[in-house]
Amino acid sequence: MKRIAKSLLSLLALITLFSCAQERENWPQWRGPDANGIATPGNYPVNFSATDDALWTVALPGRGASTPAVWGDHIILTSVVGEGSDGEDGVLCYDWDGDLIWQTTIGPMRRGGRQPRGTPSNPSPVTDGERIFVFFHSSTVAALDFDGNVLWSKNLIEEYGEIYYFFDIGTSPVLVKDNVLIAVMHEGDSYLLALNQATGDVAWKVERNYTSGRETPQSYTTPIVIDENGRKTIVVWGADHLTGHDAATGEMIWEYGGFNPSQRAAWRTIASAVYYDGAVLVPYGRGMFTAAVRTGLTGNMDEEDFIWQISRVGSDVATPVITMGVAYILAFNGNLWGIDMESGEELWQTRLEGAVGTFYASPTMAGNKLYMVCDQGSFFVVEVSRESAEIVHQTKFEDNIVATPVLLRDRLIVRGTDYLYVFGE
Repeated sequence: MKRIAKSLLSLLALITLFSCAQERENWPQWRGPDANGIATPGNYPVNFSATDDALWTVALPGRGASTPAVWGDHIILTSVVGEGSDGEDGVLCYDWDGDLIWQTTIGPMRRGGRQPRGTPSNPSPVTDGERIFVFFHSSTVAALDFDGNVLWSKNLIEEYGEIYYFFDIGTSPVLVKDNVLIAVMHEGDSYLLALNQATGDVAWKVERNYTSGRETPQSYTTPIVIDENGRKTIVVWGADHLTGHDAATGEMIWEYGGFNPSQRAAWRTIASAVYYDGAVLVPYGRGMFTAAVRTGLTGNMDEEDFIWQISRVGSDVATPVITMGVAYILAFNGNLWGIDMESGEELWQTRLEGAVGTFYASPTMAGNKLYMVCDQGSFFVVEVSRESAEIVHQTKFEDNIVATPVLLRDRLIVRGTDYLYVFGE
């Protein structure tokens, strides 16, 4: 009997490992399998021409800036569908060869904000392989199946009141437990909302409001989910505060302030926080500062509780990547830093010379290479280590690009405003 029980446990362990391996062969959300901007190992393209070497390219039906999600042979992205004021919020699904499988519209789009690169389809889709979840500037959140059928949808403005952003909604939906999480942090009553994945019913809703200067409450960041003290914790960054919430109830567990003691105006947050080995890296102050804080605590913490804090190093929009104890931070203008995660020491700084445009897209790492692209299409592959950074390839897309590069199964997927590009063998 003991031998049978041991064999069953071994079989269950193998099944679990196989299931995890299968999940990691997908790109289910913005920033990849582990939501950290790091791709699974592979033989990814390095030396390629953006204009001549694509395996395939397809024209998109309208503007969008969302990063594609990939599950199996399905490449899923959001986009405006239609022309002018008649445009609708749309979800597109292509197969691995670039053929359109289906296209679904969900409702009228909402006109964009003030950012010229912003679109009504900024938030990226997320999937668990059974359902697809999307969110739009219109405040519509919806679930679809893999045939493109809408399972449920709801409009947060209609449910909870107007949402005030200077720019376009940027936060992407996040899956945690049985719910899909939406963070609404704006110039008004802000909240975290958890909706049941199967039904769209409200699992919980908690307020998240802080007194701050004009525009500072507006946050375009995406929450992250971490394991902390035996439970799932949702980490949320915005309105000069980093907060940790119980994923089951939304209840706040801990809170860090001290990021803007003078309560300066217009310190809205765009680059998301990043988790690494018991700490969270926080870019803030419009790219002027970066700090690291500990997780696993309870109660209210302030500036004196930071692990470290540095100035004149930071990212305003692109979310950093952390691996092997080094944080790689990309600024608007193409400045790139390697920062020691334990001490905050600057290991090196370089500049992506020859870039035309602004770096809004977050970098993606594959092995020891960072893949980065700016809004006017300048694309860089940079080999990095603790000691140095070296540009190993540079090319130029004739497109505007804000989405994060996707690296999966030896392929590079780049979503532009006008086209979807796929490179590889």
